[in-house]
Amino acid sequence: MKIAEGLKDLEYKVLQGSPELDVEDVVYDSRKAGPGCIFVCISGSRVDSHQFIGQVTGKGCRALVTERELEKEEQEMIPEDALVLRVKNSRQALARLSAARFGYPARKMVCIGVTGTKGKTTTSYMIKAVLEASGEKVGLIGTAGVVIGDKTYPTRNTTPESYDLHRYFAQMVEENCRYMIMEVSSQGLKMNRVDGIIFDYGLFTNISRDHIGPDEHADFEEYLYYKSQLLNQCRTGIINQDDPHFQAVKEQVREENRRNLYTFGLENPGDFKAGDITYVAEPDFVGVDFKVSIGERPGGGKKDKLEVRVNIPGKFNVYNALAAVSVCSFLHLPKKSICHGLEHLYVNGRMEIVHTSERCTVLVDYAHNAVSMESLLLTLREYHPKRLVCVFGCGGNRSKDRRYSMGEIGGKLADLCILTADNSRFEKVEDILADIRGSIQKTGGKFIEIPDRREAIEYSITHAQPGDMIAVIGKGHEDYQEIEGVRYPFLDRQVIEEVVGKKEACPWKE
Repeated sequence: MKIAEGLKDLEYKVLQGSPELDVEDVVYDSRKAGPGCIFVCISGSRVDSHQFIGQVTGKGCRALVTERELEKEEQEMIPEDALVLRVKNSRQALARLSAARFGYPARKMVCIGVTGTKGKTTTSYMIKAVLEASGEKVGLIGTAGVVIGDKTYPTRNTTPESYDLHRYFAQMVEENCRYMIMEVSSQGLKMNRVDGIIFDYGLFTNISRDHIGPDEHADFEEYLYYKSQLLNQCRTGIINQDDPHFQAVKEQVREENRRNLYTFGLENPGDFKAGDITYVAEPDFVGVDFKVSIGERPGGGKKDKLEVRVNIPGKFNVYNALAAVSVCSFLHLPKKSICHGLEHLYVNGRMEIVHTSERCTVLVDYAHNAVSMESLLLTLREYHPKRLVCVFGCGGNRSKDRRYSMGEIGGKLADLCILTADNSRFEKVEDILADIRGSIQKTGGKFIEIPDRREAIEYSITHAQPGDMIAVIGKGHEDYQEIEGVRYPFLDRQVIEEVVGKKEACPWKE
């Protein structure tokens, strides 16, 4: 790869050397630097990798991208035969160079980006399920990791660093994926991880206050701004018209992009609308039935109607499914594929029904803040359970406001809360539970404390009353518990299955 090719759409200044230099790889981790690579120096919030210039040049690296004026000591560490470029934003440069390094793989697939405060993962998996029901091979990147066909690769961020994104894109292309679906986080947009990618379809599910803090966004306005930028990076945008911030989001979209902006919703008239919602709770199925009105789309898409059944409960998932149907309608997929994909959906740890019987329904969900928890419990209330039981804790070393507000929501909306451990990290479980207890007591809600999460889950099931609905929340797809910096194997779904499988624990199964 010629460096000039990778940076052709980006302004840069040549401090020394020639940008026509050929390199074999792009590196942003100094430990991976060596001959034949270009090292991108990034001024991060915790580490400024410009300080590693001497280390990488000592390993034989002869091409550098910088984004600030170098100190005298740093300049002295650069060999005379090295290329040094200055850019305004190194993360942008990393994204552009990474795309070129792997041969622009995103351009070889139909790219679908999904953003929003809630529902990104579920909606992404809904689209994936429909495409696979149509016989397509799909790549997916999101909170639960990278999925390519039937293989899953764990990741630390919802939207990985740009180099890793393009590396995964290249693998998808190599494995004949025609479609790529990505959860695009506000941090991914803010930190230029998706810079230079033009999505064929950009989907905006909703927005509410979240991810505001020292290492995230300064305020809600900044959060909304970055979320909205996906709609400026796509050929066709689709947005939830019922969201209270719909107009504010739309105002962030450039005029040329608004011409290809479509809407979906339940309450307001839009291009895609759902209605006639029925909440279904049967011994072998818990979910929703509804009808969809589909508007005209480019490329000959005519008005249409669709009857949909989704095997995940709640009105919120009607929105998610409607969003998925909206995107898929542009792809001109068979109706039967859309219906089959949504009815037989599996989303790991998102409103995941693990057990359902005449006795009780037990589900797992990732809800780990007050907004998601409230939405979940209100949704489950719509199914009129005998009791709504919620098993939850709260992560340690995070804002205490989160545990206070979750305790308040649980006390108000659940018939019984079972307080237990989550990822306590470097805090004591009893301290976290004490904070939750204080807020739940103010509501007068009924609760018990069982610090051991396995025991708490077992108690909820073995003491179930006929008609109970039990929600085990906070961890969802996570397959570990983090304690004192160590991750121990633990998966809520697996524990539930083990408990339900014990005859002595659940004699009512017989």
